[in-house]
Amino acid sequence: MIKFLDLYKINERHRKEIDERIKKVLDSGWYLLGKENDEFCNNFAKFCGAKYAVGVANGLDALKLAIMALGFKNGDEILVPSNTYIASILAISECDCKPVLVEPDINTYNINHALIEAKITDKTKAVLVVHLYGQAVDMTNIKAVAEKYNLKIIEDAAQAHGASHKGIKTGNLGDIAGFSFYPGKNLGCLGDGGAVTTNNEELYNKVKALRNYGSHKKYENLYIGLNSRLDEIQAAVLDVKLKYLNNDNDYRRKIAKYYIENIKNEKIILPNYNDEHVYHIFAVRTEKRDELQNYLKENGIETLIHYPIPPHKQVCYKGILGDSYPISEEIHRTILSMPISPVITMEEAENVVKVLNNY
Repeated sequence: MIKFLDLYKINERHRKEIDERIKKVLDSGWYLLGKENDEFCNNFAKFCGAKYAVGVANGLDALKLAIMALGFKNGDEILVPSNTYIASILAISECDCKPVLVEPDINTYNINHALIEAKITDKTKAVLVVHLYGQAVDMTNIKAVAEKYNLKIIEDAAQAHGASHKGIKTGNLGDIAGFSFYPGKNLGCLGDGGAVTTNNEELYNKVKALRNYGSHKKYENLYIGLNSRLDEIQAAVLDVKLKYLNNDNDYRRKIAKYYIENIKNEKIILPNYNDEHVYHIFAVRTEKRDELQNYLKENGIETLIHYPIPPHKQVCYKGILGDSYPISEEIHRTILSMPISPVITMEEAENVVKVLNNY
C-alpha cells in the first residue's frame, strides 16, 4: 500500500536529533515557556520573514488568539472562504464574530478576490484568507480592497508553511497569521501545536499575554485569555524539523510537477503548478470521486478527501452560514487528495501516475 502520508518515516529521518533535543528538555527541568520555545519562535519568525512569532497550543487557538488580539466586538463580521476547513470558521464564531462566506476560485481553491467587495458591510472588520492546500493566496487585490475599506487581513496559514506570494512568505502577508503544527502538516510536531506571526509589536505582546491566561506577569491578568501554550518538547521537535522544511517543500514540488506533467486522464482535473506552492495537499477533481477512490484503494494507493462536507452544510452551522455556495459544493463533491510527502519515493509516484492513467 502506498500510504497517503507516512508520519513514522517523516520523523524517523531526524530521530537522532529529535531524541537529543527531547533529552535536553527533560534534563532542563523546565517544560513550558522556556528556552526551546524562544529559540523556535525566533527561528520560525525569521523563516516566515516576520518580526515576531508566538508559540501556542494548536492551529485553532492560533486563529482565535489572532482575532482576539485585534479586539473585534460581538457581531463584527469577518469574511472567510466557503470551502475552508471548519477550524477557520470556528475561530471566528468562538470570538463572537460573524463568519461571512465568500466563494473560492475554482482553479486555485483559494478565496476569490473578485467576490469580496460585494460581501462587505458596515460591520465588516477583516478578511480571513486561507492558504488552502499549501498555495498562498494572491494578495494583491485583497490588500487593495482591505486598504479601501480599512479591513484587517488575517492569514490562516495552517497548510502553507513556506509558501509565498511574489516572494513574500505566508505569515508575513497580512496583519497577523495563524499556523498549525499538527503532525501531518509540512512542519508538524509530535502532537498539537501552533503559532501566531505578526510584524506588529502591540499585537505580538497581546497574543503573548492572551495565550497565557491574559497575563505577562504571574497572577496579574490584563485580559480574559486562554491557556494555550506550545510546550518545550514540541518546540524542540519543531526547531529540529524547521531546518529541513525548505528541502521538504522542494521535494513536494518535484512530486507535484511530476504528477502534473505525467497524469494524462481526461476524467481527472489537475491543480496548476506553481513554484511558490508547497503542496501540503495534491488535490485532483473528478465527477466520480468515490469510484476513483475505491479504484485506487484496490490498486494499493491510499487517498483522502479534503473535505467531504462544506462548512455551510455542517449540522453545527445549519441555517447560520447561508444555504447555497455552488462552487464550494462542487469542490467538496469532486475533490480527492493523492499521496504526496517528503518520503514518498519516485517509484511510488510513478505507480500512482500509472494507476491513474489506466483508470
